[in-house]
Parts: sequence; structure tokens; C-alpha cells
Amino acid sequence: MIEPPDTPERGEVLQRLVEAAVWAPSAHDTRPWWFDTHGETVTLHADTDRCLNVVDPHGREMLISCGAALFTLRLAVRRLGRRPEVRMASDPDRPGLIADVSLGPPQPVTDEDRQLYEQVERRRTHRGGFRASAMPVGLLQALRADACAEHVSLRIVADPRMRVALAALSDAAEQVQRMDPAYVAEVARWAPPPGSERPDAVHEEACPRDPDDTEPHVAERDFARGQGWGMTGGEPREATGVVALLTTAGDGRTDWLRAGQALQRVLLRAAEDDVSAAFHTQVLEVPELREFIRTRFCDATYPQMIMRLGMADAEFAGARRPAAADIVADDL
Repeated sequence: MIEPPDTPERGEVLQRLVEAAVWAPSAHDTRPWWFDTHGETVTLHADTDRCLNVVDPHGREMLISCGAALFTLRLAVRRLGRRPEVRMASDPDRPGLIADVSLGPPQPVTDEDRQLYEQVERRRTHRGGFRASAMPVGLLQALRADACAEHVSLRIVADPRMRVALAALSDAAEQVQRMDPAYVAEVARWAPPPGSERPDAVHEEACPRDPDDTEPHVAERDFARGQGWGMTGGEPREATGVVALLTTAGDGRTDWLRAGQALQRVLLRAAEDDVSAAFHTQVLEVPELREFIRTRFCDATYPQMIMRLGMADAEFAGARRPAAADIVADDL
């Protein structure tokens, strides 16, 4: 675990903040960010060269990913015993500029800060079915409160008919995308076959070879593209888990960043109880299907993430983009 130093130098502090932020979840494990450090401030930028231009032409998923990194920066500052001072940035000449996060005045570190921070490296994406275990009492209510604190709604899909409908739509979206050569090429860029020299790609240990047979079956993204590589799992788990949607009132840059911050807050809180999340973004990447979900299932709010929550035997670790010269520019 990345422990804050007792008497840190400025450069060491800022490096620790970046090292925590890069553990945030991101679409296709792209880690679409870079950081600039100056004074007692870390500036977060979107790395537009790592945007998924086919499935994410407007950068919505890229900014959700950056929002998750932003929340992690905020949390890391609090864990150091300082108040995070966040200034959201917007510059037409620098569209990738996201926010400045500065070390504010001292403030006590709370037990909540410690507990959430301890999950930063523990949290993993899950791909597959979950154990048929009940969720911890009160957890879903706590997750909804966490999302609300970031001005985002977490909607638990309790109606079995709606769960079946969302599962069917996810499968339809997966099939539509697989028929698009540009999409297949983009997946291949970020998930090359085993033996690839690209260190930051989705690798063989990050996805299962054969999907678990859940009911209803929510389609998983086929990173192997039917080529038969991927991790061989243990005993199949058939539980779908709790299906949830993150939604926002609007659908612009600010909303996407808020969704990302809420997502990471929810994921870290869930990880405290050993609850993992499986993401299903395909259906939100097909505009017609996303609009259908918005109007039929979200009371005209905008769905930003569909995920399943549950107890997993093992999670799949994504590749890490190193906190080195390619993502950090500083004045140290």
C-alpha cells in the first residue's frame, strides 16, 4: 500500500499523490491521463491520444476515467492530513486540462479517509459471475449516499424484468460492435494477443477465457476476439449480482467528471466489504441503445455506467501505466 510519509518533502508528496491516482479504473485500462506538478499542486490532464475514438468519440468514457483519478487525488490529499483544494479548469486552447488539486491547510485524517484509501490498490475489476452471497447489510444504501455526495445517482435495478431487458440490450450492443471492423481494430490496439511487448495493454491475466453463464446473462466484452486466449478461471460462478446504473442530470463534461468521481467513491466503499464491480459499457456506447435506456429506465436522466456488484473469488488485475516520464511533467 502507498503509505504517506511521516515528514515528506514536497516532491515526494506530489509523487505519492500521482502514484495513488493511477490506480483509478479506466475504460479498456487505457489510463487516459497525465499529470503536471508545480508548487503544492497536481494538475490532472486527459491524455487525448489514449481516447477510444471508435467507441468513445466524444470522450465521455475518457472523462469518466479522469474523474475517477480526480477523486483518488482528493482522497490521497485527505489521507496526508491536508484539505484538498480543487479548481476545475477549462481552457479552449488545452481541451485536455481537467483540474488543479492543491494541498490545502491541515485537517484531521478521519477513519473513513483511512479505510477508503486502503482500498485504492485492493480494488480490482471483476469479469464473470459472482458467488451467490447476500450483499452486506446497509451497503447499497451507503453506496447510494456516496454517489449522491458527488451529485450523481446510483440506481439499483431491483425489477427482474428490467434486469433481463438490460442484459439483452448489452448482448445486442456487443454483437453490433463486433460487426464493426473499426471497433475490432480498436480493441486489438488495447488488447493485443499474448506476447505483446506493450506493457500497458489489457493482457491475458486481465480477462477470462470463457465467460461465466449468469442468469440473466449480461454480455462481457470479448477482448480476445474469439481467439481463445485469456485466463482460465476456477469453478464457474453463476450469480449475476446486483445490477446498478450511475446516472446524471445532464450529459456534459462536468457531468462525466462527476460520474467518474462518484464511480471511484462507490467502488472503494464497496471494496471495504470485499464487494467487486463488473462493468458493462457496450450498451452505452451505441447511441440509440443508450437513449432507449435513458428514456425507458432512467427517468430521462443520463446513464453513465452500468455495472454489476457482488462477491467474487478473484478479480482480474489490469495493466498499470507506470508513473514515469510519460505521465508526469513537473517542476521539481
